[in-house]
Amino acid sequence: MRKLFFTASLLAIAVAAAPASAETVRWARSGDALTLDPHSQNQGVTHNFAHHIYETLVDRDVEGNLIPRLATEWNIKEGDETVWVFKLREGVTFHDGADFTAEDVVFSLDRARSQKSNMRQLHADVESVTAVDDHTVEVKMAGPAPLYPNNLTNTFIMDKTWSETNNAVEVQEAGSDDDNYAVRNTNGTGPYKLVSREPDVRSVLEIYEDHWAEEKPEVTEIIYTPIAEAATRVAALLSGEVDIVQDVPVQDIERLSSSDGIKVETGPENRVIYFGYRFGEEPLRSSNVTDKNPFNDPKVREAIHLAIDRDAIKQVVMRGQSIPTGVATPPFVNGWTPELDAYPATDVDRAKELLAEAGYPDGFTVTIDTPNNRYVNDEAISQAMVGMLGRIGIQATLASRPIAQHSPIIQNNETDFYLLGWGVPTFDSAYIFNDLIHTKEGDYGAYNVGLYSNPELDEKIKSLGTETDIEKRDETIAEIWAKVQEDRVLLPVHNQVLAYAMKSNINLAVHPENQPRMYSVTFGE
Repeated sequence: MRKLFFTASLLAIAVAAAPASAETVRWARSGDALTLDPHSQNQGVTHNFAHHIYETLVDRDVEGNLIPRLATEWNIKEGDETVWVFKLREGVTFHDGADFTAEDVVFSLDRARSQKSNMRQLHADVESVTAVDDHTVEVKMAGPAPLYPNNLTNTFIMDKTWSETNNAVEVQEAGSDDDNYAVRNTNGTGPYKLVSREPDVRSVLEIYEDHWAEEKPEVTEIIYTPIAEAATRVAALLSGEVDIVQDVPVQDIERLSSSDGIKVETGPENRVIYFGYRFGEEPLRSSNVTDKNPFNDPKVREAIHLAIDRDAIKQVVMRGQSIPTGVATPPFVNGWTPELDAYPATDVDRAKELLAEAGYPDGFTVTIDTPNNRYVNDEAISQAMVGMLGRIGIQATLASRPIAQHSPIIQNNETDFYLLGWGVPTFDSAYIFNDLIHTKEGDYGAYNVGLYSNPELDEKIKSLGTETDIEKRDETIAEIWAKVQEDRVLLPVHNQVLAYAMKSNINLAVHPENQPRMYSVTFGE
């Protein structure tokens, strides 16, 4: 299977175009944005890059608080609790000089909730979006939706006229080869403009001088270089070829921290790393069991739950840089509890007994699909899982790919057993349920890779979008989690801990959603 990598000479070509200065930041991470179409992919790396070019109505600071961006204020309409009113920032222009107005917001929210958009589940309760005047937008919900603004932190606003002129009204469908003008071209209101782009090689952004913010970023140019190979990323930082490495290998944290002119910032991420199974009676594509699906048996899923050694993964694979968990939600998120977070001690003997009771005394074969450049030590985690499954008789083959090749397999439900990570930008469990647990249909279940389906849970999940009684809503969340845990829908491993390495004169805090903004960078001595 082909792996993407940089040789030293290729890296030199990629980053040598501009020397480091107080205005230029050369930013490297393991993967690239999957597309420039801002409503195509609900994926962290893609959002992170887009936040420099496009803007959202609301945003979050590094403490996780909602803050204004293109909307200066938002409130529920007096006399109608089903309508959200957004007051828009005045004096904002797109990079081509066009004025930003309410019509752009209407167009963008409608585009984001269209059928091909991978952001549509965030707007599933929206009935209509209306421009009241040039700087006021009303969003009519299917019912009271007190948490809707939390869903807007990664929904970017596009220029309606630019999109129509360039045939970019329809969203690029995630996981497909569809193309439109917005896939490779941009026109946002953000602090940076796209200058050039070579996917998976190099992108250059320059400051947008007419950006609305009074305080201009200290960084005036960004040179973004995806470097898939961990050793090459670290070498580029140590040699001075890049200034910031976002995805620091855990095995290199100590060495980088003690290197002259380098510092490392660490912190927990609002992201869980987990494995998932394919449900259903149809036999697995990659298994030697040809008459049924072993994962459809709850005893098999329980056996795997007991076979995984989360503490060993933390100590050996992650070098202590992870937080093992028994539930597929980080502690940042509403609905998390210490009781849900608890996980059992590894019990290989009991796991073997369960497999035998399920009719697989000799185990079975299966392929694990994993990315190798998206999460911290993702391939190594999956390799460890191969060994742990082998101890109970399940013979797993590892299929490792860059995230650009892993994502279509995930989105098209073409995997039997897979590793994925999930961040929660809304800081609420409904975001997890909407995407990962609800039956894959309509606006829901976009990342329900295993095609799990429980109609009773579906109704409870939908109710969360419009429930105004917070106590009742939290009770429903607890009920959903109880069933998800009982069914072992997902196999959580740990919550990710982040490390950013940078030149010692650069100040950049770890972002809880792993979406650092280069416009927040400051320079010291």
